[in-house]
Amino acid sequence: MSKITCSHILVDQKFEAEDLVKKLADGKTFEELAKDFSSCPSGKEGGDLGAFGKGMMVKAFEVAAYALKVGEISEIVPTQFGYHLIKRTA
Repeated sequence: MSKITCSHILVDQKFEAEDLVKKLADGKTFEELAKDFSSCPSGKEGGDLGAFGKGMMVKAFEVAAYALKVGEISEIVPTQFGYHLIKRTA
C-alpha cells in the first residue's frame, strides 16, 4: 500500500475555507495559513499530517488527497470534522 504525505487546514465553516482560498490566491503560504487558522493540532506544524495510507483518513479526505499531485492544493473538502484544504507534499 502506497503512502502519501499531506498537510491540511481545518476550519469549522465553509466561508472560512473560502476566505483561505482567497488568501492563498493573494500569495499567503499554505503553512502560514495553517498556523494562523487551522483548528487541528497539526496547524502548529504548518498543517503537516505526515504520511498515511488508504483507509487511515475519512473517505472524502482520502479521495481528495490521493487525487492531488505533489504540490497541489485541493478544493474545499467537507467532512464531519469541518472544512479542509489539503496540500499534497509527497
